[in-house]
Amino acid sequence: MQAVFETLFDIVYLSTVITLGYRMIRGGKGQKQYLLFGIMAVVLGCGDAFHLIPRAVALCTTGLESYPAALGIGKLVTSITMTVFYLLLYYVWRARYRITGRAGLTAAVWALSLSRILLCLAPQNRWTSADAPLSWGIYRNIPFALLGLLIVLLFYRSAKRHGDRAFRFLWLAVLLSFAFYLPVVLFADALPPVGMLMIPKTCVYVWMVVMGFRAMKGER
Repeated sequence: MQAVFETLFDIVYLSTVITLGYRMIRGGKGQKQYLLFGIMAVVLGCGDAFHLIPRAVALCTTGLESYPAALGIGKLVTSITMTVFYLLLYYVWRARYRITGRAGLTAAVWALSLSRILLCLAPQNRWTSADAPLSWGIYRNIPFALLGLLIVLLFYRSAKRHGDRAFRFLWLAVLLSFAFYLPVVLFADALPPVGMLMIPKTCVYVWMVVMGFRAMKGER
């Protein structure tokens, strides 16, 4: 039952975010924010596919324990593409609210993003091992969590200041994504049911992409 449910859920999720992303890229009418949002959605879907497809294959065949290398590499790719996702979201913020300058802020966003990617690439993560160390799971997520917090603050303040109804809950979606994700990093190995939090986390990402798509449609 788990294999059927997860596989169907993942198919709907991946097809939804990639399709909406493609439509934003094609339908943005030259507006930079929607081009970026569309690329962001496609990066999200394609990156997650590297993890979700091997997971679906594992669940439908001999089990997760039989595919540690494929699942680990998928997690590595997803970790990097999620970082790119939030980096692009920062530039959506700049384009939507016509932000100029702020070189120090941009440098901080890039520093956190590159730190996260470099930590993900460190061999100490042992991505392809069945017993990857929790400590490195924590290390690589420190800059990621800080990046997410920064994005939350930026969208919360700007949406409120500009009365932006289309993106008024984007900050909340980002906050919820991390609220569902971080317990999985910390506790899923010891308490496997905690891993179920990835389902609402995935739904939040769909919500974010839908926000961008609806904002684009509303401005036509």
